[in-house]
Amino acid sequence: MKKALITGITGQDGSYLAELLLSKGYEVHGIIRRASTFNTARINHIYVDQHSKGVKLFLHFGDISDAEQINNIVFNIKPDEVYHLAAQSHVRVSFDIPEYTGNITGLGTTRILEAIRRSGRKIKFYQASSSEMFGSALPPQSETTQFQPQSPYACAKLYSYWLTKNYRDGYNIFACNGILFNHESPRRGETFVSRKVTRAVVNILAGKQDKLYLGNLEAKRDWGYAPEYVEMMWKILQQDKPDDYVTGTGESHSVRELVEEAFGYVGLKWKNYVCIDQRYFRPTEVNCLIADIKKVKKVFKWQSKIKFNDLVKIMIDADMRASGVEPIGEGDKLLQKKFPNRWWKAD
Repeated sequence: MKKALITGITGQDGSYLAELLLSKGYEVHGIIRRASTFNTARINHIYVDQHSKGVKLFLHFGDISDAEQINNIVFNIKPDEVYHLAAQSHVRVSFDIPEYTGNITGLGTTRILEAIRRSGRKIKFYQASSSEMFGSALPPQSETTQFQPQSPYACAKLYSYWLTKNYRDGYNIFACNGILFNHESPRRGETFVSRKVTRAVVNILAGKQDKLYLGNLEAKRDWGYAPEYVEMMWKILQQDKPDDYVTGTGESHSVRELVEEAFGYVGLKWKNYVCIDQRYFRPTEVNCLIADIKKVKKVFKWQSKIKFNDLVKIMIDADMRASGVEPIGEGDKLLQKKFPNRWWKAD
């Protein structure tokens, strides 16, 4: 039985990845931060009381700012694979807390790679790199595109990217970068623009919200479906040799298109509800991100099944259901059609 350690297991990607690995027979360990309130909502459906028989999911208190605890966890668990997903991952917020972002999103990777190096074990390492590292580079962006980061978050991710390559080359660690473009789901955090929009649409429809405040509507992103992307994380670590891979849909859509699609799906006119707030603009903007996925197509024969319009419908159906509103159902039908044997819990 393989053992995997996931940082950021309570996040969107971490929860899906835990489900995927459990479905493949892994023993899964996750690092969570101690809090006075429960912060495990995304993984409650797969968590089993530790006193039960056959338990395969284990949670450990820790923080990637604490090198000693990271070393202890890696030493005691002796994982075969480490998936490093934890970060201060909100780009706009990184301008407000740049030092913290650098410490967690950047130096956190150093602490984990050092723990792996000192363990002396053959541990495979996955670094969750980001398309934000490309910044102002002209699209489409591939593994060979020059990075031009435009935020403290992107700079911290770029540090982690190069450190991963450095430990791969210098210490012969099986360390890989997955440069994933934006990927969303019903489990996306509520302050990220995709989920902010879909939740607002449902709340407005239910009479619980009057307006939706957004920033730059012209920014374009390559938006995909998170469960498909965590499968790629696993595939990357199953290769014979470590390498770096760009993953996305190969399409780009603006925030304005996201708004239009989301409100249109429920029959509302978005201009009646959307207001612009300058607080949500970034000091330096990333105008357009589009993934060049030639490499993953060639190596993995991979291409996303869920495109932009499908994604919006899936997320709104899930938010409607969570709010006690009858879903329109087109998103649910898409999931049943394209993933008849899906391994993750329907949201």
